[in-house]
Amino acid sequence: MPETGQSTQGHISGTEGTEQPEALPAARRASLLVTLVLGGLTALPPLSMDMYLPALPEVTRALRSPAATVQLTLTACLAGMALGQLVVGPMSDRFGRRKPLLLGMTVYVAATAICAFAPSIELLIAFRLLQGLAGAAGIVIARAVVRDLYDGVEMARFFSTLMLISGVAPVIAPVIGGQVLRLTDWRGVFVVLTGVGVLLTLVVWKWLHETLPAQRRHRGGVGEALRTMRGLLADRVFTGYMLAGGMAFAALFAYIAASPFVVQEIYGASPQTFSLLFGLNSVGLIVVGQVNGKLLVGRISMDKVLATGLLLIALASLALLLMTAGVFGEVGLAPVAAGLFVLMSSMGLALPNTNALALMRTPHAAGSASALLGTSSFLIGAIASPLVGIAGEATAVPMSVVQLTCALASLTLFAALCRPWRREAA
Repeated sequence: MPETGQSTQGHISGTEGTEQPEALPAARRASLLVTLVLGGLTALPPLSMDMYLPALPEVTRALRSPAATVQLTLTACLAGMALGQLVVGPMSDRFGRRKPLLLGMTVYVAATAICAFAPSIELLIAFRLLQGLAGAAGIVIARAVVRDLYDGVEMARFFSTLMLISGVAPVIAPVIGGQVLRLTDWRGVFVVLTGVGVLLTLVVWKWLHETLPAQRRHRGGVGEALRTMRGLLADRVFTGYMLAGGMAFAALFAYIAASPFVVQEIYGASPQTFSLLFGLNSVGLIVVGQVNGKLLVGRISMDKVLATGLLLIALASLALLLMTAGVFGEVGLAPVAAGLFVLMSSMGLALPNTNALALMRTPHAAGSASALLGTSSFLIGAIASPLVGIAGEATAVPMSVVQLTCALASLTLFAALCRPWRREAA
């Protein structure tokens, strides 16, 4: 496996000492444009889910469905994004990054438009699944492009920069969703998302060039793709980062799925107040992500930063459980919002570093590795999502239990599989 200190130049060409393909230095010279395009692609999942969050109670009433069933619209989108990555990632290793991405974005636009006219909760769930399957292309290929162009500390910093751009989406998405609900109903949210999808598809078609040269593509079919993924999973350290990141993401998604009901139904806040609090939490994630990329990476071991982030997530989850379970008596919205702020902000230390540390080990199969990273995160998140509403809308305890369980599992998997102290000693 490659050492984390290897030069970026060697990994861009696929082997050290060989001449770089002309497209890759050109893409890196246009780093600002590449960052903006990739940031837009990684912003697609929070846009697809977070703009819709303030509308969940309205969907419950409009389609006459229980909250747990309506939350399946989030689960379906998340599961689609997970499964779609398993297909698109290996496809991008074989056919290049650009064509699978454009195909996926086109289908995403069509599925999102159909969601706006879904007459029942069953059809809405079905088309949210299709929306997620197609939207997976943007997620997995964005990470693969980063791996094509960067390595080591430079890659970790780029992931943190992406978090700055893509992190704006969770800030503005619920706010936009809340304002859309003042002008129209929940269907209008999907109309706006359709427009965003069309715009992003045009931007990708115009400005994102191919980053995987023909000589570096895999020529095999499904069998080779499966063998490649099996080889990646056989790497204990890669699997450790993948699962640790997936469990941390599940704690994040438990918050995403439960917070509209916790903030609005339990604590009586308006959709606009919920949007404001959600935006503040996302700002915390962005700021901490920038501290990670600009100040910590390159000065402190990424494994140590990752461990700190996971520990903070666990402590915040424990505090939330104690508050929501009534250990401190009846608490208002402010202490719970503070706990959620710490949890969200700590993700800025955990998520970029799990991605970077895992992808450092996989320059030979960035698409497949990106697919496994994304699929594990989204599948675990999809499983966690329905659990937060298992006790109904009157208590936030299930959300806190799920978050704490996922945080402790993430810490355990990181320590047991990655064993960073042994690699540092070596």
